[in-house]
Amino acid sequence: MEQLDAIIERIQGELGRKNTIRDLTLARSRELIRYCANSIRATHRHEYDRAEELLQEARAAAQTMCDDARPYADVYYAGYLQDAMKELAEAGITLALVSRRPLPDPDVWGVEYPAYLNGLGEAVGEMRRFALDSIRRGDTDEAERLLEIMDEVYSHLVTIDFPDAMTGGLRRTTDMVRGVTERTRGDLTTAVRQEKLQAALQEMEERLAARLNDA
Repeated sequence: MEQLDAIIERIQGELGRKNTIRDLTLARSRELIRYCANSIRATHRHEYDRAEELLQEARAAAQTMCDDARPYADVYYAGYLQDAMKELAEAGITLALVSRRPLPDPDVWGVEYPAYLNGLGEAVGEMRRFALDSIRRGDTDEAERLLEIMDEVYSHLVTIDFPDAMTGGLRRTTDMVRGVTERTRGDLTTAVRQEKLQAALQEMEERLAARLNDA
């Protein structure tokens, strides 16, 4: 029984350490998500330097979180950590696509591939927001650029044909990307047609005015 006492004490110590890491990981994942949300918000405001600063803070927080949780696989893959890493990928990809910077590399950023792919898909939703903002400003060229990016992302994601258990539910994200892309295409098509119609009407008005002046 003395041996059992030692075994139980050792088990309790390890479970205590694991529980501490679990609680820390939960808190850190929420902190990481806040960093990422604020970075995306700064990107939407075209405050790219501020968005980059927040991303660097997020990456540092993510590294600490992952390093501490990695020895405990059930904590590392429980879901909340990977969700937070997906948000990190989304924020980094969004900034890169909007500001025309190189895409973040998942191996360099320490993001698991399924989380990176889902973050890439979620970034398409942010591209739609930027495209709609561009349409409202009358900048259809920028909206077309963003739509091309959305199309390209979808064309790549649709080729990832593996079970959802391996990809973190990527099929659902890919379906979302397709729907968001098609809605954006419809919005842009309508805007371009309206733009052409307005240009034609203005040209007609100028011709009529010129004829009246000649008369």
